[in-house]
Amino acid sequence: MNADEAEWGSLTDRLADEAGAAGDAAAYERLAATGDPEDLAAVLTAPGRPLWARELAAFRLGLAGDRRAFEALVLLLNHRDAERCVSAAYALVRLGDPRTARAAAALATNELRVAYALVPVRLLAALRAPESVPALITALRRRLAPGDPHWRVGVACAEGLGALADPRARPVLEAAVPHPRLGAAARAALGRMPA
Repeated sequence: MNADEAEWGSLTDRLADEAGAAGDAAAYERLAATGDPEDLAAVLTAPGRPLWARELAAFRLGLAGDRRAFEALVLLLNHRDAERCVSAAYALVRLGDPRTARAAAALATNELRVAYALVPVRLLAALRAPESVPALITALRRRLAPGDPHWRVGVACAEGLGALADPRARPVLEAAVPHPRLGAAARAALGRMPA
């Protein structure tokens, strides 16, 4: 089983359950089976469509490289449900839209939504875009405040900066080393920096 099949299976199991619980099992089966991108795109613009249908349509269009999925996937990337965020990030990487990094950077650095920034932070590292390092530096710097409750976002920032190995990250990573929850990830990231 390849990665697309695994992600597709996880998504369809979850959305089939949601649709079934809402009494929409037949509608789900039709949408999951359609091969027409126009049918999928219509779901994204039609009023009153349930979230499971919008997610299914956006995911399928994203994997197919259809940029009509972009806005819906970005909205899902910022959802409070982590599974929706992960599926959206997966589809966004495969969509290859040049706007993705800018959107992920905006979500990762939005302090009003920091509780939902974990997946956008990881997406930035995966994209390796010009926006990635500056956004991860900004997000990590904000997590250095004493008692900050979003330390998992900080760890993901440090891990992403280590994977990107950009020397611009050295000062913020060095500042994170003494932090009780971020220190190990920061040290590991510094170990990946060029000499």
